[in-house]
Amino acid sequence: MSTQTQKVAVITGASQGIGAGLVVAYRKLGYAVVATSRSIAASQDPEILTIQGDIADRATAERIIAAGLERFGRIDTLVNNAGIFISNAFTDFSRNEYDAVLGVNLTGFFRITQLAIQQMLTQGGGHVIQITSTLADRANSHVNSALAALTKGGLQSATRALAIEYATRGIRSNAIALGTIKTPMTEGYWDVLAGLHPVGRLGEVSDVVDAAIYLENAPFVTGEILHVDGGQIAGH
Repeated sequence: MSTQTQKVAVITGASQGIGAGLVVAYRKLGYAVVATSRSIAASQDPEILTIQGDIADRATAERIIAAGLERFGRIDTLVNNAGIFISNAFTDFSRNEYDAVLGVNLTGFFRITQLAIQQMLTQGGGHVIQITSTLADRANSHVNSALAALTKGGLQSATRALAIEYATRGIRSNAIALGTIKTPMTEGYWDVLAGLHPVGRLGEVSDVVDAAIYLENAPFVTGEILHVDGGQIAGH
């Protein structure tokens, strides 16, 4: 079981792909982990608490943080990894698509981050990481990405705002802006998507994990948008 000195990470969207990789990485760092997604399975590791739920639902965020505190007693890091990407012509986005993307990407981020930071303040410090997209910084004519830009760009702005608001209170806020990563969500399109990256290949889950662990171990870094995108931010 966790002790009051063992650090604890909360990771959303943790059932597969990047989120599952982050769970493994934080356990290797010695953290206990609260892992959540809509369909996540129970873990045999007593230091991993899994919680099913829709992060867009305010009650889910409250349940995640409450359960994490009950089990482990503290929250040191929150990784806002859960996200939805839908590519569509701007005028063709439906109300349901709009609601789904904003619900997970922004509403889901907002409440769980509020609760996590409230707890971090009582502990004297903590770290929040947002997983965003280079499409928020640099549009690509091959990818219709207005909703991604709206939501992930909002996360990046909030990342910097939180970094400044809490800079003197021991809480850091950073983001990782991604290109396309080879995960089950992108399977079937890997060859096409690889061509969007100047390096000519997709990113691996390990590339994202390495970025997160760097930020976790970099106490002088806050307000950073770290691009892990195969060179997309530099140009096309």
